[in-house]
Amino acid sequence: MVQAKDKKTTKNIINKIGLPTLIIGTFWIILLIMGGALGISIKTLVSDTIKRAGMNGILVLAMVPSIQSGTGPNFALPVGIVCGLFAIVWSIEFGFTGWSWLFVAIILAIIFAVIVGYFYGRLLNAVKGSEMTIATYTGFSIVAFMCLPWLMIPFKSTNMGWFMGTGLRETIQLDAIGGQHILSKFLSFSLFGEDGLITIGGESGIIIPTGMLLIFFLCCFIVWVYFRSKSGIAISAGGSNPMFAQSSGINIDRCRIKANILSTVMGAIGIIVYSQGYGYTQLYTAPLMMAFPAVAAVLIGGATASRARVSHVIIGVIIYQGLFTTALPVANQMFEGTDLSEILRMVIQNGIILYALTQVKGGDK
Repeated sequence: MVQAKDKKTTKNIINKIGLPTLIIGTFWIILLIMGGALGISIKTLVSDTIKRAGMNGILVLAMVPSIQSGTGPNFALPVGIVCGLFAIVWSIEFGFTGWSWLFVAIILAIIFAVIVGYFYGRLLNAVKGSEMTIATYTGFSIVAFMCLPWLMIPFKSTNMGWFMGTGLRETIQLDAIGGQHILSKFLSFSLFGEDGLITIGGESGIIIPTGMLLIFFLCCFIVWVYFRSKSGIAISAGGSNPMFAQSSGINIDRCRIKANILSTVMGAIGIIVYSQGYGYTQLYTAPLMMAFPAVAAVLIGGATASRARVSHVIIGVIIYQGLFTTALPVANQMFEGTDLSEILRMVIQNGIILYALTQVKGGDK
């Protein structure tokens, strides 16, 4: 009797956390232990994990509104990313630098994303039942289309243009305008460094990019609060049971548009945070596949193709980024001359997406 009760308790825990989350989380911990045994600094691995989680967090957060609305994971994340990139280059073109560049880029990104997100939401309302397929090709199409404006719009800033000819460079360095690591270094500190337990602006130990984490948690809080408002509850109701929501007087099409606007806005802000974390921004085909790691991360965190919460984003982005931050140096140590970490990333990323999509039952949306 006790054994049966223990089995039931274990099964409940697995169902609550999620089998993929448990497996991949455990695998990450094993990799960390292996890294320490191979002489790799665990502090460095944890620092890199936190940094990459902060860089990618808002992009993963963009999945929550679209999933909650019933349109599934936002495979058209490049639509929002392109809005953010467009805001970045215009902010540079206007001559802004440092914090003013960041604020103007975010404001422009929100404006562009609201407009584009509205029309994208209208598109998804016209193709109900095929949202994820249409979203994927919409993302691919917008990236391909934007290759023309990147070349043809007559930008004048010398920080972005080719040295010869017209158009924007594929990679734009942000150090020239003071945007490199501007959030990452804001109020940053290190834990367990050589200079003490906590060191402001330290370069050793576990480095905490405070500014980047603050904007990530602020966006998480905004999404969390929104989905507890009347509008957010209506979106969730329309996503979980469209017929009941419609009979209750909820305008499902309008809710889906709102959700996709919010998702597009988060994608636009997310790429700005992501770019300053790297210290450069990439145009042309760089955003093409960026939706897939974000989708995989939220699913690893415990979300499904029809339900997602902010907690799934936080858990998923830490585990996902931690896994691949740790896998690269460990694989290089164990198998010199190979790049198994990239193979591992593709297997886990696409495997998790495939697993989640197989769990979608007919009529679940």
